[in-house]
Formats: sequence, structure tokens, C-alpha cells
Amino acid sequence: MSRSYDCADDEARRDGIADAASTVRKGELVVLPTDTVYGIGADAFSPAAVASLLKAKGRGRDMPPPVLVGSVRAAHALIEDLGGHGQDLIDEFWPGPLTIVCRATPSLSWDLGDTQGTVAVRMPMHPVAIELLKETGPMAVSSANLSGRPAATRAEEAAEQLGDSVSVYLDGGLCEGGVPSTIVDLTYAVPRVLRSGAIPIERLRAVCGTVIGEAKPRRRPDPEPEAEPENAEGGPEQGAAAEAGDGAQGAADSAGTDSGKDAGTDAPAVSAEAPERGDAAAEGPESGPGGETGEPSARRSE
Repeated sequence: MSRSYDCADDEARRDGIADAASTVRKGELVVLPTDTVYGIGADAFSPAAVASLLKAKGRGRDMPPPVLVGSVRAAHALIEDLGGHGQDLIDEFWPGPLTIVCRATPSLSWDLGDTQGTVAVRMPMHPVAIELLKETGPMAVSSANLSGRPAATRAEEAAEQLGDSVSVYLDGGLCEGGVPSTIVDLTYAVPRVLRSGAIPIERLRAVCGTVIGEAKPRRRPDPEPEAEPENAEGGPEQGAAAEAGDGAQGAADSAGTDSGKDAGTDAPAVSAEAPERGDAAAEGPESGPGGETGEPSARRSE
């Protein structure tokens, strides 16, 4: 039986954070609010827990979830190389709705899925999420929705979709952001947007200079002259990418807690979702170790 806590009440919030942290340490799943959408989270270092997260969402290993952290220091421990612009982006946009896809530290004992050696990382700007992450350490987090359905912006929407597959629901009220995080692949010399989101490319370029925009889906012939424009554009593919998180596509796409519309939360292949680099995937395509050209080698869901 799932347990739910109203985080608007101070006592319930304390009890909920303590229960959620204990639940994560036991390898079970929790739902938490983020600054984008609600995320479904698990211990990033428990392969069984991550597998349970993907199963709950109806996803496979080809859409690895992004990782949320409670501090910049925690992110540095997960990332082998920030590239030439990673630290500048962190300084400008964290905590906030920016997921970065980087080469993961090779010595880490984890299995997020088919990441091709990358990791999609984000530090959310939400007090409940940060408080929980400081208790648990890095968490694999994708958007709190079934794959293909809209990301939840309220705890009850997440519960309606995920039910008892989640042990603890932390209800932080409406996630007013409602837009997935922007996912940027930093595994190339020039940053690439794998999924457009809350931070527009113009703001990224103000920090990095040159940034390659998200690849657009190729136009396919209309089966019928009267077909709607969005169908001609390949709407279903765009919906999947939007889902993220906690997916986006990874370059891989491996980025996810933020999908559907995001996720918040929502990784590369490179990583959602998602996005959210799949759902997260995520949580946008990522083609070489993490690129956006060519066919995505993996998806991230935030």
C-alpha cells in the first residue's frame, strides 16, 4: 500500500522525507515534486531499483533515466569530464531546469541502462527534492508517468498512473513549471541541445557562444492530402521525445525527471527523459557518443 505525505504541512513533510529516504535506501520507488514536473525516483546505485523504475514506467534499458543531485559537488563525483562549457552552465543555471549529458566517471558501480558511458545530470530547484536528495544521495529520476502519457504536475496525477508500484508519494502541490528541462550534450566540443525545454537556446548561447540546436524530425509525405500538419510532421515521435524525463533522447539521448511535458526531473546514450534524452530519453537524438546527428543510439527520459 502506497503512503502519501502532504509536504505543505511541516510535520508531514518531515515524516515524508524520512520515510522516502528510508524507502529509497531499501531499493523501492518514490514520487517527488521538482521544479518542472513530478518525478519517479530510485537509488541510482541500485540496478534492481533502476530496473523497477523503468518497469513501472513501461520503458526499456534503451531509455535510461537522468540522475538528480542535491549539490554541485555530488554532480562532480559522477562526471568524468564537464567539457569546456559545463561548469559555466552549472554556475548559470543550477539549481534549475537544465540537464547536462557528460561522460560518466568510469569507476562508478551502477547500471542506469544503455548509457554508452554517459550520464545525464540535473540539480532541481525545489526544496522538497533537494531535501530528499541530501538524505539519499544521487537518485535516478524520470518523469512520474507511464511511457507515452502526459507527465504529472500533481501528486494525484502521478498516483493515478503509477499506483502501488510506488511506495511513497511526496505531495508538493502543483509543479508550476510544467515544462521539461532543457537537455544539453556536452560530450562534443560544441554543446548540442538534445531536447528543447524550459531554458531557451538563446540563453545557452549567451553562456557558451555556439550551441547546436535540437535536430528536427524529418518531414514525411502525408498519407492523405487532408492530414493535419502535425501528423505530417510525425507527431508521435515528437510526443515521445517531449516525454522525457525523465525523457529526452541521448546522444545520445541518455538524459529524464522531466518528460511527457518533461520531466523533472526526467539521459544520454549519449543519454531522456527521456526527454526528463529519451523520456529523460529522456527525458532528442544523440548520435555518437553523445551527439545529435544521425540516428539516436539511445534515449533518455527525464
